[in-house]
Amino acid sequence: MTLPEGTPESFGPITGPEEVVFESVVEDAGPVVEKFDELTRQRTKEIIERYPQSRSALLPLLHLVQSVEGHVSQDGIRYCADALELSTAEVSAVATFYTMYKRTPCGEHLVSVCTNTLCAALGGDDIYKRLEERLGVGHEETAGEPGTTGSITLEHAECLAACDLAPVLQVNYEYYDNQTPESAEELVDALRRGEKPHPTRGAPLTDFRTVELELAGIFPDLAASVEGPSVAPESVRGARLASERGWTAPSMPDNPPAFPALPEKKN
Repeated sequence: MTLPEGTPESFGPITGPEEVVFESVVEDAGPVVEKFDELTRQRTKEIIERYPQSRSALLPLLHLVQSVEGHVSQDGIRYCADALELSTAEVSAVATFYTMYKRTPCGEHLVSVCTNTLCAALGGDDIYKRLEERLGVGHEETAGEPGTTGSITLEHAECLAACDLAPVLQVNYEYYDNQTPESAEELVDALRRGEKPHPTRGAPLTDFRTVELELAGIFPDLAASVEGPSVAPESVRGARLASERGWTAPSMPDNPPAFPALPEKKN
């Protein structure tokens, strides 16, 4: 191997690469807008004080922001970052990971149609298609002016954890069970007229922003928030049959048997 003659200094002065200045592709949005008023700031303080570490309050704070804006805007991300002393990148990573945080303005109501396996097989896909046609929108699109009375944001949901009542949909996360394309169409028509049909189970229907405030842990009317049946007869049918017929599961023995020995490791 032949080395070059001379010393590094012989090739002239050593200089680093020229500094590259990158221009932001996003205009500076300026200070956080006044929509986060004194009441919101007080609620923010109350939420943060519930946690030993302030960053643990990020999820409820994003719901609080959504209750004010109807979605999570860049201003909302900056508000949470400032309140929790996080970077906007950290907040954005969370806001874009969870589907409950919406990045575009939502309607008065969020209609979520379950299109996971069982619901889809029993008619969930047909329900979603019917509502797409009825509302003239697709996934996470809004019929009507976002936030106004009767406006609806439609989305398909992967699973709403109600297979025993399939097919199901939710309005603002409240359940409407055993749906058909016709009943779902009647439901959204009523919502567009400004009506609020009572869910199959759960609290009386309110609106998307009110539910977001509750998800943040703020309950202006706690009694109303827990009204209504919380369980369907189908969900507890097995437990009731067991009770009626005296069926019980074997109890745990006082001295449970030892686990089998682990196989010997082979060299």
